[in-house]
Amino acid sequence: MTNEKSPHAREMRYAVLPDRMPPIPTERMTAEQKAVAAEIAAGPRGKVEGPYWPILRSPGFARCVQKVGAYFRYECALDRRLNEMTVLIASRSWTQQFEWDVHILQALGAGLKPEVAQAIAEGRRPDAMAEDEAILYDFTAELLANKGVSDATYAKAAGKFGEGGIIDILGIVGYYSMLAMIMNVGRTTLFEGRLLPLDPTPLQLKSVASNPLRA
Repeated sequence: MTNEKSPHAREMRYAVLPDRMPPIPTERMTAEQKAVAAEIAAGPRGKVEGPYWPILRSPGFARCVQKVGAYFRYECALDRRLNEMTVLIASRSWTQQFEWDVHILQALGAGLKPEVAQAIAEGRRPDAMAEDEAILYDFTAELLANKGVSDATYAKAAGKFGEGGIIDILGIVGYYSMLAMIMNVGRTTLFEGRLLPLDPTPLQLKSVASNPLRA
């Protein structure tokens, strides 16, 4: 990693630490784990992957939480572009590499501008956001920074998204923050040996190879 803008930057090597909670071979699963894995595979996800491998260590929890995730991914009324933007903000807050790497393509595919996603990846407020994106960003950024929001910020969000929309936004932040904690502790690896897309914050290290937009 190197910071190309600093004349004093130096290249350093780092090792990606191993997955603490990797996929569980079928023959090592308990009967309950097999049942929950089958439920997940039979749903819209189609298979167990990513955060659900560590979560499957607690099959009762996995059974409940996968239903919450299915709602936010496949049923939530919030516009998909805003839904995925919220996921990216939560992922950046936790520097959750797997979560970002999966959802960046979904966010861009849903219409989020690359320059907005790039700014979120860099940890700064994006320029030239659409009105709904700016209201969403300010609400979620204030929430994550202050553990709540001011009356003015709440009023703008309620006026744009309604109370139901606010609850969905809070749910997305909470759900993906929870997954981020689980995968950060479990050291969940990226698909296909991909490079980590996010630079760590505070921004003291910069990858010379990865790309947060997967371009």
